Amino acid sequence: MDELTTLVIERAIVTREQAQNAILVVVGYLKGRLPSPIAGQIDILVSEGGFYDGTSTIGTSRGGLKGD
Repeated sequence: MDELTTLVIERAIVTREQAQNAILVVVGYLKGRLPSPIAGQIDILVSEGGFYDGTSTIGTSRGGLKGD
């Protein structure tokens, strides 16, 4: 997920924390609108990226961000 975080940082010109929070908001949005089996795959994909533990509540200020 570092690649996606870096892309958001570069394109949106934001801090790492802001980029990670934005990614988590998008993940939460997608999970809320996709069928359960696909939404579960998003958790796996994002958790493999290293900063989302699959248990945080999307929208909290720092939930699920590792290394903060």
